[in-house]
Amino acid sequence: MARTKAPDFEAQREQILELAAAAFANSSYPSTSMADLAAACGTSKARLYHYYESKEAILFDLLDRYTRRLMLIVTEVESDAERQGRTDQEGFANLIRAFLAEYENSQTRHIALINDVKFLADEQRDVILGRERDVVAGFSRLLRRAYPERVTRDNQTALTMTVFGMINWTFTWLKPGGKLSYADFADMVLDLLDGGLPGKPAKAAVLR
Repeated sequence: MARTKAPDFEAQREQILELAAAAFANSSYPSTSMADLAAACGTSKARLYHYYESKEAILFDLLDRYTRRLMLIVTEVESDAERQGRTDQEGFANLIRAFLAEYENSQTRHIALINDVKFLADEQRDVILGRERDVVAGFSRLLRRAYPERVTRDNQTALTMTVFGMINWTFTWLKPGGKLSYADFADMVLDLLDGGLPGKPAKAAVLR
């Protein structure tokens, strides 16, 4: 007879994933053992195995849930823009803000996504990489809608990865609670898209 799950089973799994993400970020996935994860969770290995059969299962569930969340952000922002009658630029601005809000609260999960996909089994890795491609495709689609005169088929991939790259590595330098907030940085990114880098105005050409 299968063991009955406790009412808080999913909440416990979510807490395990949160603590595991922090452990992987602090000491790397390969060097983190199930014993280390059990200690981080304040429980025994036997109890941890009640929730996950292996460290690999923890990593996959962590990345599966996180990439599903990123994909949900894309679809929710797109649906909200259509429902609220927002302009395409307003919709894309909301996408930037939503992604950075998620990154602010999911730094260790994002680090795992960047660093640890390669440790998954082939089939699991394909699932995560496929969803990452879907996220980027949705991001690219909304970018082109927002700036149709500047984003063309020829430069769409390059511009998408340029803009995505601006926000995708914030975990390396932008710390929650710092002088520059994630919300303020979102506005900086949008200002760059709309007006370019701030600086001195170009000198007027001299007529000869």
